[in-house]
Amino acid sequence: MKKRKRDNTILAGVQILHGVLFRRHRRIHHLLPIFSAVSGGILFLFAVLSFFSPPITNHHHHHSPLDNKVGVQSNVEREIGFHVPTSGGSLGLDLWSSRQSIFYYGCSNANDEFPTAKVNTHPNRYLLIATSGGLNQQRTGITDAVVAAHILNATLVVPKLDQKSFWKDASNFAEIFDVDWFILYLSKDVEIIKQLPTKAGKVVTPYTMRVPRKCTPRCYQNRVLPVLNKKHAVQLTKFDYRLANQLDTDLQKLRCRVNYHALKFTDPILEMGEKLIERMRMKSKHFIALHLRFEPDMLAFSGCNFGGGEKERRELGAIRKRWKTLHIKNPNKERRQGRCPLTPEEVGLMLRALGFGSDVHIYVASGEVYGGEETLAPLKEHFPNFHSKETIASKEELSPFSSFSSRMAALDFIVCDGSDVFVTNNNGNMARMLAGRRRYFGHKPTIRPNAKKLYRLFMSRDNMTWEEFASRVRTHQIGFMGEPNEVRPGRGEFHENPSSCICENSEVKAKGDSGSQSWAIIGLKNVTENNTRKDLGEVIDDQFTEDDQDWSDTDYVEIESVFQGKGSSNRTDSDTGLLKSEQPELEDMFSD
Repeated sequence: MKKRKRDNTILAGVQILHGVLFRRHRRIHHLLPIFSAVSGGILFLFAVLSFFSPPITNHHHHHSPLDNKVGVQSNVEREIGFHVPTSGGSLGLDLWSSRQSIFYYGCSNANDEFPTAKVNTHPNRYLLIATSGGLNQQRTGITDAVVAAHILNATLVVPKLDQKSFWKDASNFAEIFDVDWFILYLSKDVEIIKQLPTKAGKVVTPYTMRVPRKCTPRCYQNRVLPVLNKKHAVQLTKFDYRLANQLDTDLQKLRCRVNYHALKFTDPILEMGEKLIERMRMKSKHFIALHLRFEPDMLAFSGCNFGGGEKERRELGAIRKRWKTLHIKNPNKERRQGRCPLTPEEVGLMLRALGFGSDVHIYVASGEVYGGEETLAPLKEHFPNFHSKETIASKEELSPFSSFSSRMAALDFIVCDGSDVFVTNNNGNMARMLAGRRRYFGHKPTIRPNAKKLYRLFMSRDNMTWEEFASRVRTHQIGFMGEPNEVRPGRGEFHENPSSCICENSEVKAKGDSGSQSWAIIGLKNVTENNTRKDLGEVIDDQFTEDDQDWSDTDYVEIESVFQGKGSSNRTDSDTGLLKSEQPELEDMFSD
């Protein structure tokens, strides 16, 4: 009886449980279509969004093969952490001018005590100069030649331009510069003639010699003057940077009169250059001019690596073999010291960080770019309004100049000088000459990259946000923007920093300009940060000293000694006027 009762109880429990499960199954069965409909809708919506959304792109894929391989992170991290905005942002600054410039002006007039050519020039003393390198390196030689003639109390024969260097330009002085204006403007300072006078119906053959680099006035008087008194006509060869950087103020001002006033391009060059500027102005109220040095030969000579891997090392290594005396450099050390030119991509990032938006128009003065369009792509991505003389002028318009490298360089020089902002990725001759000229004529903004600091920043940029990156770029560029007094007087190369020819407008400065905001003023706001960085052992003074060895001090070597693999000639001391310890001298290259 008890057993039957227990069995009935179990059976009843099973029936109850079965009923519960049956009802739950029916409920779930009714809900399944609802679940299916909702799930299908979600999947359909996801598919639509996936179809219309842009794919996650690999930023490094778009980089040039010359990218510096800075930090490899996931694409998602790069997209979130380092996204370059389209707009620039004024940063509270006028990016197109320096309001501090109203306090300063160029001044190079001779004082009353400076001896005139009539008094200073001795009869029967003729100085001839053979310049060297490209257009801007030759410009330094012409400028210094006038000063050397004044030191030697000699008549200067119009300088001879280099027609045998890498540049292969057969132009003479009068085909690039207005020779009559040159002679007339300097007539009170130095007597200048177009050619040596004949003696007894014969052309005088000058005695040829060379002076050492950075030769002082005393050096000229000791080395050249005795020969000049004996031979009466002396030609100084390879005349580039053959005069000391620091001279008396009167001689420095003479340098400025030559460089900024007497050396004027011929009318055809000036007219074409002005046309190019006018066409840039038609495109935009303001424009940037970028002097981009990224030619294969220059990169090879620099000894730097640009992130192109084994292919780049092989290609640039083959070019380096052309220079038999070129010592091997440590690429990492060169970059740490700020001696490597910025890549086009790095230039674009620097400018965007400084506040220039993607709508800005850029005129690019450049030779053959290593890597071609692939290398330029990242820069063009940041600044699609990308121009050059070849894109804004027709072949017919450029035909009188296109066969002559110096005349084409002169056109770029004019446009760069006339730009609102001049930018360079290097520290070569053209960059230096334009930096000095723009200081002299109103301190127009001139951006030189602080390569030492920017190198470290570019290396770690994938580990920070764009805002942090941009802030650090702006801090590092203080003192590299072309502002007045950002370089101490007498510091650096004179053609870049003509401090003896910059005067202060004391009356205007006394009134002050409380509303002005400049990079110099922003620099004051960073004193605390700089002091902290000093405490951490970081070097703050990034300006190169005069004695710093820099790849940019050099220019193209003579064609016969480089590309034919020949060494320098073994002339004796009497042939050159040099001491044996001064030979051989590595020929200049790559800075125009």
